[in-house]
Amino acid sequence: MYNILISAAVSLAVLAILLLVKLPWWGALLIALAAFGGLFILLSRRTMKQVMVVIETAGKDLQGQRFEKAVRELKDALKYGKWQIYVEGQLNSQIGMIYYMKRDFSNAFPYLEKSFFKNWAAMGMLAICYMKRQKKDKMTATFEKAVMGSPKESLLWNLYAYCLNESGETSKAKEVIGKGLKKLPGDVPLTENLENLQQGKKMKMRNYGDMWFQFHLESMAAIQKHQMAAMGGRMQRRVTVRK
Repeated sequence: MYNILISAAVSLAVLAILLLVKLPWWGALLIALAAFGGLFILLSRRTMKQVMVVIETAGKDLQGQRFEKAVRELKDALKYGKWQIYVEGQLNSQIGMIYYMKRDFSNAFPYLEKSFFKNWAAMGMLAICYMKRQKKDKMTATFEKAVMGSPKESLLWNLYAYCLNESGETSKAKEVIGKGLKKLPGDVPLTENLENLQQGKKMKMRNYGDMWFQFHLESMAAIQKHQMAAMGGRMQRRVTVRK
């Protein structure tokens, strides 16, 4: 990454100059390391500021239903991945999620494959893609990577267990929820779903609302019903406010 290389080059130049002026090597090394750290922080902040401007603009376009424009902007920002570590993965996560939520799974998949592992929603979508492609090993590996990066996400643990259960791995689904409860003791959705699996019942995921429905694991009829209910709730609140 360019920011690292530039910082390293400058710090090496500083080290060489200080050694030439007969500064003790340990003192020269400390100053060079400080120069590396300070410059890297400055360059990283500059790059991330540029990236955040693009993400904020794309977010406004998404709110305005300008999906293609948002995707173009995020793709253009991929050039910053050469400058800063993890930027490319974060942008690929956003692009993949936009395609996935539009149900354009074929375009979503290659971007989700390059997702940042701490973006648990993108990793969850990637795991589901593997599940639908009958690649259980990759599905499991992706979920394991996701829960390692985001161990405090209740929906992620439940999503992992749900996909295992749907794949006929009910016992493993129970084990996953058990691991989730160790990270999130007393979590109500995890506790309830563990009880459901132990009793041979279906897992209940709809309480997560839009966060659950974005993964498109429900039928279109169920998603539309949820959207209509949400719309009705918003209309009712507006009427209440006007009164």
